[in-house]
Amino acid sequence: MDTPTVGIDVSKDSVAVAVHPSGRTWQSPTTPEGVEALMRALHAEAPTLIVLEASGGYEAPIVAACAGAGLPVAVVNPRQVRAFAHAIGQAAKTDAIDAQLLALFAARVAPTPRPLPDADTQALAALIARRRQLLEMLGAERQRLAHATTARIGRDLTAHIRWLEHRLRDTDQHLQRTIEASPVWRAKEDLLRSVPGIGPITARTLLADFPELGSLPRRQAAALAGVAPFNRDSGRWRGYRRIGGGRATVRAALYMAALVASRHNPTLRAFYQHLRTAGKPAKVALVAVMRKLVTILNAILCHDRPWVPTPA
Repeated sequence: MDTPTVGIDVSKDSVAVAVHPSGRTWQSPTTPEGVEALMRALHAEAPTLIVLEASGGYEAPIVAACAGAGLPVAVVNPRQVRAFAHAIGQAAKTDAIDAQLLALFAARVAPTPRPLPDADTQALAALIARRRQLLEMLGAERQRLAHATTARIGRDLTAHIRWLEHRLRDTDQHLQRTIEASPVWRAKEDLLRSVPGIGPITARTLLADFPELGSLPRRQAAALAGVAPFNRDSGRWRGYRRIGGGRATVRAALYMAALVASRHNPTLRAFYQHLRTAGKPAKVALVAVMRKLVTILNAILCHDRPWVPTPA
C-alpha cells in the first residue's frame, strides 16, 4: 500500500485537505484554533509529504505550522500543478478536487521538502518585498505625474511621490540596521559585495530570498535561481535553450547585477565580450553572465573567501 501523502488547497478563510491514497477529505478554518486542530489531524495521518501551492502568502501560516509541528511540507509552483493536472486529464476544479490533485502530485512527483526560513530571514524577506512594492508604486506615480492633466492632480501626485520617497529611505535605513545587527549577515553581505557588480540591494535580496546560496552544488544553485538553461530538442530538431522556473525575485536581482558586472567586473566583462565576439546574442550572453555570477557567489559563500579576480 502507498504511504500517505497530503494535499492542502489554501484560501483566505479555510483550507481543503485531502489524503492520498485513502481519499479522505475535509475542510478546516484558518483560525488559530482551526490550524491547531489541523496539525493534530495531520499528525494522525502520518504523511510522508504535505504539498501546498504558493498562493500569495495565504499558505505561509499553514506551512509555518507544519514546519513547527515537524511535518514534511513542500510549497510548489502552481504552474507545475496545472501541468500535472493537464497530463492526467484533470479538468474539473473545486477546492476539494484541487486538494486531491495536490495529494496525488505529492505521491507521484515527490517534490523535496524545503526547510522554512527562520524568523529573522522571513523578516528580512518581508522588508525586501516592501522595498520592491514602494519602488513599483513610485514608478507608477511618476508615470501618472508625467501625464497629469490638472494642477490639482499634479500637486496630489507630487505629495504622494515625496511620501513614498520618504518611506523608501526609511525602509533602506531599516534594512541597513537589520543587516548590521547580525554578524553572520554582515559577514555574508561583505563577501557578496566583494564581487564587482553586486550592490547592497542585490546582496540583501540574495540573503533574504536565496538563503541556500553557498550550500548547494553549482548546477542546483543555478536551477534554483532560475538561470539554468533547459533543452528543447526533439528528434533531429535542436531548439534554443531557455531559462525558467526558479525564484523570480532572485533572477531579477541577478539580471541587474549582471548588467553592471558585464561592464565593470574585469572577469565577467571579458567573459561577456568573448561570448558576443563568438556570435552569441546579447541576451544569451547576459544570461551566461548571470549563471557564472551565481557560481562565483555560491563558491564565495561556500569557502568563506572574498572575490579574487580570475581569468574568464
